[in-house]
Amino acid sequence: MKIHGWGHYSVVDAQVLKPAKVNDINKLIQANKKIIARGLGRSYGDSANSNVVVDTTSLNRIVKFDSLKGVILCESGVSIKEINELTIPQGWFVPVTPGSSYVTLGGAIASDIHGKNHHLDGAFSEHILSANLMLGNGEILTISNSINSDLFQATCGGMGLTGIIVSASIKLKSISSNLIKKTTIKNNSLEDLFNQFEINFSSPYSVAWIDCSNKKKKSISSLLFLGEHVKKGELISSAKKPRYIPIKFCSMFLNKHFIKIFNNAYYFKNLKKIQTTQVFLENYFYPLDSLLNWNFLYGKKGFIQYQFVIPKTNGIKILKKILDIINEYDQTPFLAVLKVLGPQNKNYLSFPMEGYTLALDFKVSHGLLKLISVLDKVVAHNGGRIYLTKDAIMSKEIFRECYSKWEEFEQIRSKYKAIGKFISHQSLRLGLK
Repeated sequence: MKIHGWGHYSVVDAQVLKPAKVNDINKLIQANKKIIARGLGRSYGDSANSNVVVDTTSLNRIVKFDSLKGVILCESGVSIKEINELTIPQGWFVPVTPGSSYVTLGGAIASDIHGKNHHLDGAFSEHILSANLMLGNGEILTISNSINSDLFQATCGGMGLTGIIVSASIKLKSISSNLIKKTTIKNNSLEDLFNQFEINFSSPYSVAWIDCSNKKKKSISSLLFLGEHVKKGELISSAKKPRYIPIKFCSMFLNKHFIKIFNNAYYFKNLKKIQTTQVFLENYFYPLDSLLNWNFLYGKKGFIQYQFVIPKTNGIKILKKILDIINEYDQTPFLAVLKVLGPQNKNYLSFPMEGYTLALDFKVSHGLLKLISVLDKVVAHNGGRIYLTKDAIMSKEIFRECYSKWEEFEQIRSKYKAIGKFISHQSLRLGLK
């Protein structure tokens, strides 16, 4: 069958194997020379694409939940949405979450996901108590920061290339309400936005929307969304039944003129410089989950979500250069989201590092791949890196420049017999064995 990442870019023919239980995974590993695990398919690029993939979504048991300590043990195919549905009513929330709840626990670990709170709480791996990983010989090893720590650090952010994650135990965050106090701050320049990030560094959550559609104005409009958990309130789920787009959207409507009109309306609907409201937790963290197949909006060719991080030093200068290059290539991202990240952890291929990360949604069109190759060089040459979970086209050379520990990562894979067994289209493209 044909499979692809969430961006619908890079479609491949694959044999999809779906084990009913953990013991079945070993049989599949032994029966196939090359294999990779796959969850709900929310990675944007080709990190979970291969000729043979193991669909882990049937491994979705919540094994144990300690509601007093806020510790949960789940199989790897359990989604963040399923964890939230159980834990939020009992006063607990996932400590780090991406922009969609339709992400499996295994995928969250393999990507070492970050959220709107990385500057304070770090990446997902920093809240994992332990995990169980099946190696290429079928052996299951327990890994953590203190047990088989080298393998743990290679697995978290390792894009599934060390083995198949079977289960994991994580420490949750205590909450008293399903409401978020949301503060929206309007800014007219990147300087203002960066300054607001620094002023509000202690805010538990922060994320900014940037208008990249106005190519004539030197100023860049943006909205900074701060968030913090309301201390008193009800612990009820506010999630509504998601809707579907019945057919693939005609992408001709998603052009630079439409984007400009949409962005102006989005920016100016906030009349005040600073506006504070209360919103449901799900609406703040997962605004697009209400439309399950929103990726169809980009049409048949799909889209590329290009995400990078650049160091804080000269961050504004580098970001302005990147935006200027995008304008030169006459490409307008439909969505541009900026976040601040804290210090990097010890994991070999984990994406976050101290600096600013920008995610850009580009509809696949003529000239886009050339633009991204140019941006890759700018990011890499300025000490930044590209997010592997979103990557679809990065070269081997750029990868090695961005991820200086790649050789150590390969040594760990060799030690635990993962070389040549756990392979994806992305890993082959990046020169990983």
